[in-house]
Amino acid sequence: MDFLGKRISLFFLLALGFVFSLSGCKSYDARMMFGTGGTAGTYYAYGGVLAQYMRNFANVKVTAVSTGGSKVNVQSIQDGDYQLGFAQSDVMTYAWNGTRAFEKDGATHDFRVLGSLYDETVQLFTMNKDIKTVQDLKGKKVSVGASGSGVYFNAIDVLTAAGLTLDDIKPQFQSFGDSKEALKDGRIDAAFIVAGAPTSAITELATTNGVYLINIEGDVRAQIMEKCPYYTTKELAANTYPGQTEPMQTIAVKAVLIVSANANEETVYKLTSALFDHREEITKENAKGKELSIENATCTKSVPYHKGSAKYYQEHGVNVETLD
Repeated sequence: MDFLGKRISLFFLLALGFVFSLSGCKSYDARMMFGTGGTAGTYYAYGGVLAQYMRNFANVKVTAVSTGGSKVNVQSIQDGDYQLGFAQSDVMTYAWNGTRAFEKDGATHDFRVLGSLYDETVQLFTMNKDIKTVQDLKGKKVSVGASGSGVYFNAIDVLTAAGLTLDDIKPQFQSFGDSKEALKDGRIDAAFIVAGAPTSAITELATTNGVYLINIEGDVRAQIMEKCPYYTTKELAANTYPGQTEPMQTIAVKAVLIVSANANEETVYKLTSALFDHREEITKENAKGKELSIENATCTKSVPYHKGSAKYYQEHGVNVETLD
């Protein structure tokens, strides 16, 4: 083969490799699995709406699926099964640092923050009017969420601040939906749910059976805030739920949308734009859209942002920390 022929062949091979490379990237980002949560929680309903906007305005085929929640979503991104997922800000921090729920498996840095979306309220509710404080849970059957879940560790934090341990209650490890049914049937006395309020599982129970919300306030809340900086104080306005005539004092973590660290920068930029450029439309479909804001989105400090989302926020006047 002459010199010219060799150069043409080399050019062809390089071009072919480049095409395959682009094809591989396109295949990865053209379809993204989005881990949400249980069907009775806010993650699932809201995730379906966000996926729709990402499909329509970022031209990415995003499929929202029901999952076990924060920890499962982080692990599924780590395993490469999902590319997007919801995670509580505290669970996300455990994963990044290899603590609590991730102490056994170790830290994972396979994900980045796309943006914080809304407050996830720690809600403790009962149908027993004699349970008025966290301390009144002693000796009672209490759903503390699935073992190792974000709800589980939120419940542990609240119980500890009230001077209680799991040995002081009769813990039940149940999902949102199971907690609702167990409470309705009298199989448990109280339940922790951590989700955007109003939460459908609680609303349904409050409508059909009536529930009492237990305040997390005073010294209990002060101790939690001192030891766990990823919490914020939260007040649920009166009438958030049927029959709730007084405001409820509690705490909250952030619902964060995380994305695979391997996701294409331009794709993540488009996903971020698809959400925050259409806040008003999203709000019409889900009330959580009211909390979509650049300020809220960029408040996370414990885990770095993806360069694609960071580019979007920088264009809107806010710099966030990235790793890459």
